[in-house]
Amino acid sequence: MLDVGKWPIFALRSQEELKLIRQACVFGSAGNEVLYATENDEVFALGTNCSGCLGIGDTQSSIEPRRLDTLCGKKLACLSYGSGPHVVAATTEGEVYTWGHNAYSQLGNGTTNHGLVPCQISTNLLNKKVIEVACGSHHSMVLTSDGEVYTWGYNNSGQVGSGSTANQPIPRRVTSCLQSKIAINIACGQMCSMAVVENGEVYVWGYNGNGQLGLGNSGNQPTPCRIAALQGIRVQRVACGYAHTLVLTDEGQLYAWGANSYGQLGTGNRGNQSYPAPVPVDKDRVVEIAACHSAHTSAAKTQGGQVYMWGQCRGQSLTLPHLTHFVCTDDVFACFATPAVTWRLLSVEADDHLTVAQSIKKEFDSPDNADVRFQVDGKYIHVHKVLLKIRCEHFRSVLNNNNDEIIEISEFSYPVYRAFLEYLYTDSISLPPEDAVGLLDLATFYRENRLKRLCQQTIKQGISEENAIALLSAAVKYEAKELEEFCFRFCINHLTVVTQTSGFAEMDHDLLKNFISKASQVGAFKN
Repeated sequence: MLDVGKWPIFALRSQEELKLIRQACVFGSAGNEVLYATENDEVFALGTNCSGCLGIGDTQSSIEPRRLDTLCGKKLACLSYGSGPHVVAATTEGEVYTWGHNAYSQLGNGTTNHGLVPCQISTNLLNKKVIEVACGSHHSMVLTSDGEVYTWGYNNSGQVGSGSTANQPIPRRVTSCLQSKIAINIACGQMCSMAVVENGEVYVWGYNGNGQLGLGNSGNQPTPCRIAALQGIRVQRVACGYAHTLVLTDEGQLYAWGANSYGQLGTGNRGNQSYPAPVPVDKDRVVEIAACHSAHTSAAKTQGGQVYMWGQCRGQSLTLPHLTHFVCTDDVFACFATPAVTWRLLSVEADDHLTVAQSIKKEFDSPDNADVRFQVDGKYIHVHKVLLKIRCEHFRSVLNNNNDEIIEISEFSYPVYRAFLEYLYTDSISLPPEDAVGLLDLATFYRENRLKRLCQQTIKQGISEENAIALLSAAVKYEAKELEEFCFRFCINHLTVVTQTSGFAEMDHDLLKNFISKASQVGAFKN
């Protein structure tokens, strides 16, 4: 299962909170903003909140999650972000919402005022179902279910594809040579835009100073232009980094072009490339490519499940695809991208799978599958013979030829014996220190050395002025020398209060004599 906890911004959230997350997007100049949706379609945000990009109604930063009422109950289908930052999201119904930085009209609402809450954009998109969204640094693009592409926002380099360099305040359809084409995929670099059409051709427009348009030159392109160098190659997907481009073909091959100062093209050098160049990713078929305009990092996943990364990876420049131990490309961006952002809206499947340890733990004291019961103080504890024999030497000999369904125990109390059996299922104990003393006795009797150490640890953590003498007595009785020394030191450090407790008054005569003798040796009674 995808682990959102790999992104540093989730570090303060509890495991219980993380388990409820079904979608997430981490963005911002330092990976310091996040939006996420829970399993019941509530949407929350937290982080620095630059330009109101969290959509929570103000510009205050928040270390605790805050609810986005506008989006709660809406099922998010896709989401993208610009570096202002601004955010564009589409719901499963095909509605588009935008919020955040808007100095260049990148929110598409006709103004240049920052948007503090998500606002639906319907101008020119009415009756259109949006199925994909993409953001450049300060421009936005969406793809509709009927294959039309709409853009708006900053246009200094022709990135909205209108033929001019005037900013575009509302969504307008990208026409020119896309007029009669059906687009199937879109992507944005910092200041360029791209679309893949259904016959596998790639159309590009916008800034081209690093050759990121793949046209063989470095001139900007104000309207869509087909990449001629990909003639005869059917492209399925395109992904844009800050100033480089990756495409995936229908045969699972990978091509790259554009800026390459960090090796982000994966071609083995750091020279920019204005034409598509093949990227060698082992011999396996590539099934997924990943890049985002916030970073100079590239990643790919093969049909065999291997994940590769290259480009800027935690300050290092990898000029060839490097095999990782990750299971998904998202982990590359969580652990190696600068900043640690997501390259797409993360989708987290609900995971009902239990590990072996979790399954065994669940079966403790469950009568459904148990084949033996221990009767202690008139109460039953349901367990499994085979597990007890695997986990404990004592039971290996006692249960070997024992076919009894009920075994009576009289030497130990119910809480102590139950804790012992539960330890065999869970490797842990949860007892007050006074009961841990009884469990220490049992662990000594059954020669369970690890359990003895756990009991001593529990006792040390639970010692108090009131119970210190009782715990010291137990340590002496069970010959736990290290614990005895610990309890003795505690008593000396709190001598005045400890000597006034009922435990001290009822102390065994020999133990009291030894205690006073030892205390005097360490100078406890000096004025």
